[in-house]
This record gives sequence, structure tokens and C-alpha cells, in this order.
Amino acid sequence: MQSTEQKIERAALAGLAAASMDERERSTDISLAELAALVETAGGQPVVTLLQNKPTPDPRTFLGEGKVAELKERILANDCDLAVFDNELSPSQMRVLEEELGVRVLDRSGLILDIFAQRAQTREGQLQVELAQYQYLLPRLIGMWTHLERQAGTSGKGPIGSKGPGETQLETDRRHIRRKIQKLQAELEDVRKIRRTQRRRREKNAMPMVALVGYTNAGKSTVLNRLTRSDIPANDRLFDTLDTTTRRLWLPELQREILLSDTVGFIRKLPTHLVEAFKATLEELTYADVLLHVIDLSNPEWEAQAAVVDRLIDQLGAAQTPCIRVFNKCDAYLGILPHGENIVCISARSGEGAAELTARVRAILGRADHHVTLLLPYAQGALLETLHRDCAVLRTDYRDDGIALEVIIHPEQWPRLEPFVIPDEEG
Repeated sequence: MQSTEQKIERAALAGLAAASMDERERSTDISLAELAALVETAGGQPVVTLLQNKPTPDPRTFLGEGKVAELKERILANDCDLAVFDNELSPSQMRVLEEELGVRVLDRSGLILDIFAQRAQTREGQLQVELAQYQYLLPRLIGMWTHLERQAGTSGKGPIGSKGPGETQLETDRRHIRRKIQKLQAELEDVRKIRRTQRRRREKNAMPMVALVGYTNAGKSTVLNRLTRSDIPANDRLFDTLDTTTRRLWLPELQREILLSDTVGFIRKLPTHLVEAFKATLEELTYADVLLHVIDLSNPEWEAQAAVVDRLIDQLGAAQTPCIRVFNKCDAYLGILPHGENIVCISARSGEGAAELTARVRAILGRADHHVTLLLPYAQGALLETLHRDCAVLRTDYRDDGIALEVIIHPEQWPRLEPFVIPDEEG
């Protein structure tokens, strides 16, 4: 019986740390270890790693010629199917490297896109990934056709059968991809309109939004499960959550329901066009009332990872949103735990610290609330239902002149109820 199991591709990993590069773009042992984890997430097996230090990238082969030859030897010796680079490659570099190495070549952006394509489940997620893939492909398509453009030319020279079609095909493919990009952008704009409608409805219903953000695999889904008692799949792998998941959480002290929303994880060197494509989802961050920045405290690189997330929050225009830094996996950390204002240490798996986190969220959402005593005339008794439904009633006292109530009033009900506040009794 013939096996239908798909062959696991063996990958050679390569990276360059050039002095001329921006420090965040340089490869390190740590970023190569993360690249290996990405390859495993994509279903491959990393078997060889090569890191080069040199002043500037080679414009033709990215790595120096000697390192390319060394990488080729390792690929042949280890029966590798592809080479994955930790840095961004130009289209021509990718084509030259494929010719030199004799295997398929991917850069970090292409690998991340491949993982996203595997993970996206909803139509929105699939649209976003497809758009990012076409935006990634367009310049590389030009690189793939370069050799045919050279052969075809306009002088009539070149091998028989190469005159014209190369450039014609390139232009045809360019137009096709640009049309696809425009179509996908239009579809995603429709998604944004739907989201705006949902947002307006949420605001009308006065449901605050709390968004979880963080580095990929920091434990956001586990935190969401712990707070809302949900059972969203939470696996120990990169980019396990791509499609936004939202759950409701009842806060009895505020007598109100809030929405908790999980978002796609961030990662260093996240392709710009990927962030752009996912803006339909990520723009939720800019409308959130509170951000929960989940940080994996057990990861030695947590500070660098948190800095990546902070930069992306700023890039998305959400830097002014109140943010709680949630240090997850604190039970696996042996040092002094982080502490300070808007810092909470939790173990999402065991539940340690979850009550404190909920209390911090409650405190931030309650800042705009009014803690007051109302005197409601009996003729306005119909407002009692509103008070019990939309506010937190702490004490009720039936008096001769009306009903006295100690309540916490949320901002959206304040204009309606302010006339009944007993002077000098607002808390």
C-alpha cells in the first residue's frame, strides 16, 4: 500500500549580520533559533544553520561567495530540499541563490506568509493572507522574468523563440496580480465597513473592548481562556491564532459585560505588507478601551519581544490606549517578578494572578464611572429597571421623599441620571 504521507522538507537556514544593516534586521543566533521554530511550524525540519558576519550584503548573492559555496556543500551533505534566509532577499538575489544552491529559496517574509496561509480559517483571514502574498509576489515576479526580458529585448537579438514573449508574459502577469490586489483590497474594505458597523453597535450597547496583544506564542489564547472560562485551542506553536477571537466577560462589580478580543501574534521582522494586510483586524487595537500586552516571562528574550510589540502598537496608532503588561508563565520564572503600576504577573494555566488582572481591567474601565447617591422620586420609579440593568446598585433606601440609591453609573447613562444626584454626595 502506497503511503500518502507528505514528505517533510529538510531546510538549511542562513542569516547575515552586516554592519551596514539596521540592528533590528541583522541575524543573530536567537533570530535563527526563531527561524528554525518557524520552519517547524510550517511543517519542515531545520537541519543546517549558517550565520555570516560581514560589512555589507553582497548585492548579487546576499551572502559572500565563499559562504554560498559552503552553504551549497551543507545542503548536498544533508539532503536539504530548500534554503531559508533569516533576512529579506531581493527578487534577483533569490533567483541567483536558487541557481547557485540548486534548491528552492525562501526568505523570512515568504516563510511567515506560508504559515499564515496554512493557519487562516475565516474568509477575512484568508483574504488578508492572499493580499499579502500577492503584494509579496509582485516584485519577485519581476525578478523571475528578468532573464527573459534580457533575452527578448527590442533589438531582435537573442535565442530563437525568446523574442517578445518574456516581456509580454511579465506585463500580463503584472496586470493580473495588480487586478487581484485591487479586488482583494476592495473586499477587505467591505470587511472594514462591517467591522465599523459592529463597532458602532457595540458602542451603542456600551460594551467596552479589551484587546489582547503580544509576541507570537506568548500565551494570549490561554489568558483569554482563563479569564472567560472558554476552551479556545491554545497550542505551543508560533502563529496559532490568526483569526480574531472575541469572548464576553461579565464584571459583576461594574454590573456590565465587556468583550475580550484575541489578536494575531507579532514577531520581529514582521513583513510590512503583512501588517498592512491585517489592518482590518489589527485596527481593533486603536478602538480598544484597554490593551492587555501578554509577555512570556519564561522566555529569555522577553524584553526584546516586548519592545517589538510596543513598536507595532505605536505603528498601529494605539500607543495612547491604556495598557496593562501581563507577565505570563510567572510560575516558570525564578528571578524577581516584575512589579509596578499596570503590571500583573499571572500563570494562565494555573490561574495564579487572574483575579488581580480582572481587578486591574475593572479599575481602568471604572475610571470614567460616577459613584453617587441618587434620590429618585417615586414618579420616576420606571428608572429603577434601567439602574439595575445598566448600573451597579450598591444600596437602596425607600424614604418618604423618594428612593435613595447608592450607585455606580457608567458614562453613557450619566446624562440621563445626573439630575437625580444628591448634591455633594458624588464619590
